[in-house]
Amino acid sequence: MIGRRNYSDAGLAVRCHAMSQHASLTTFIVVTVVTIAATFLFPRFDIPPTYHNFADKRTFLGIPNFNDVGSNLTYLFAGIFGIAITLHRHHQFEDAREIAPWLLLFLGLALTTFCSGYYHWVPNDARLFWDRLPMTLGFMGLFAAVISERIDSRVGFGLLPLLIACGIGSLFYWRWSIEMGARDLRPYVVIQFYPLVAILLLLWLFPARYTRGYDYLIALAFYIAAKICESFDRQIFSVGHAVSGHTLKHILSGVGGYWLARMLTQREATGQSKTRAVASC
Repeated sequence: MIGRRNYSDAGLAVRCHAMSQHASLTTFIVVTVVTIAATFLFPRFDIPPTYHNFADKRTFLGIPNFNDVGSNLTYLFAGIFGIAITLHRHHQFEDAREIAPWLLLFLGLALTTFCSGYYHWVPNDARLFWDRLPMTLGFMGLFAAVISERIDSRVGFGLLPLLIACGIGSLFYWRWSIEMGARDLRPYVVIQFYPLVAILLLLWLFPARYTRGYDYLIALAFYIAAKICESFDRQIFSVGHAVSGHTLKHILSGVGGYWLARMLTQREATGQSKTRAVASC
């Protein structure tokens, strides 16, 4: 009787886990589809005409817009550090397929140093395309990494090429829309911002396979602070003319990338994903 009861309990636990995972996955897919569809219900929009007119235009050492150009070095540090950590601690990933998204994230960060520096040297639409390209790769890498961690490493790895294609495609679409005289930034906005919302959903809906999941929230807080500083570029610069909001944006978002790399140096596998799903049921 005891043996039969244990077998029955084990079967119930497995069914409960499957039901919990199915409900979470359904919720995630529905929210994703609705969000993307809703975005295209809004009229086309683009960056404001004054977007390229940043507050701090000071030249130093012959480099125009020196602070906005030089502050991109934060990305280089975070990117190289992240790549080194990912490769050095590759054995700590439960599945080798989890490595590729992290490498893409940190490669995107490192390349942002040069592409964003190129843009800020002479800000214009043509250079903005190259500024956003490596950032898009970084967003897609992080999105795939969290999918791999929270849903399944096979899913995250399998979706990575599609996510990359969507990210790059959104930028080519934006450039094409400019040439057609119907400037449309909507796809890129989805690519930039929805993964951040989706990551919060993934952290909430699915069990953690590694410790230190709160580090994602800290990194996100750095990014939100960076976007706030970007929005108040001139107001921040007007206080003493020491540093502009856009320069702070580069520094804070770079620190956010570093924080994710730091997380990889300290987290450990929990081995409790099934247990948490069963308990939640």
